[in-house]
Amino acid sequence: MGAPGVLTVSLGAIVANWRFLGGVQPGQAVAAVMKADAYGLGAEAIAPALRDAGCAHFFVAHKAEGLALREVLGPGPMIAVLNGFSPDLGCDIWPVLNSLADVRAWAGLGRPALLQLDTGMARLGLPPAEQRQLAGEPGLLAGIDLRYVMTHMACADEPAHPLNAIQRDRFVAAVFPGVKRSLAASSAMFLGAGFASDLARPGAALYGLNPTPGHKNPMQPVVTLEAPIVQLREITAGTPVGYGATWVAKRDSRIATVAAGYADGYLRSLSGQGWAMLAGVRVPLVGRVSMDLLTFDVTDAPRPNPGDRVVLIGQGVSADDLGLSAGTIGYEMLTGLGPRYRRVWVA
Repeated sequence: MGAPGVLTVSLGAIVANWRFLGGVQPGQAVAAVMKADAYGLGAEAIAPALRDAGCAHFFVAHKAEGLALREVLGPGPMIAVLNGFSPDLGCDIWPVLNSLADVRAWAGLGRPALLQLDTGMARLGLPPAEQRQLAGEPGLLAGIDLRYVMTHMACADEPAHPLNAIQRDRFVAAVFPGVKRSLAASSAMFLGAGFASDLARPGAALYGLNPTPGHKNPMQPVVTLEAPIVQLREITAGTPVGYGATWVAKRDSRIATVAAGYADGYLRSLSGQGWAMLAGVRVPLVGRVSMDLLTFDVTDAPRPNPGDRVVLIGQGVSADDLGLSAGTIGYEMLTGLGPRYRRVWVA
């Protein structure tokens, strides 16, 4: 009963999702975004599975992530660091150059790099003024082995948003002869042929999150999260449950206390909003989410025993749905899953 929850990750589903994405816009290569330890699911296990399936391009957020991934993958695959890093000739990872200062720092070193343009997100990438300056100093890029020019879409999960076409057109208008391009991440891959490029950069879709909100998820589910019941309690109508007595039983009920909580990434905002699956039956979360414990009303499910597990994600409970109920997104649900879960990777 004291065992931790178990987070099971299907490597086969991740590989299948990567292959599926390769057919969404035929002709473009498909990378894998591995930042935040592959969205919290374990880059050390996932990256080799994708490499062995044929993936040759990987993206991370920080230099330390890139160095760790190189240790896992060995030589060969591209590993690009989205946040960039200062010149370092001793490491086999590539910077993404996000400013004119980055370009000047790497100029003349002859090292592979990517160049990011800000086309309307005002986050990373050369803003328009610096893009114009760079156009006036073409010699700066002559000393850089520029492999890709890229940008990032701000509203790709809203297909009708006008900024999508604006960003695409600005990106197309930026002229870098002979340099390959990378435009779309997960959701932008589904915006149509006009958003194809040489290299797509999916992250969330690989891990089973829905890249087409409002429509059926085309991706295979990847994650199953289970946590054990540590205690069962029979209560009478009128009995409050949890901190603040925010939930009071309207009938005689059976409550299962489960070993997970907000310290494990099960967000407190899911209090009174979440649910789980027990023996194929949907059971509601009642009362507040505690640091280490959740309480579910299992009155209508087959009677469990202490030690049995409820399914917190999987079997009809998606990270996207939980994120929506918590007032956030599936990305946060996945990346926030805590270290106390025992992680299991299956082929």
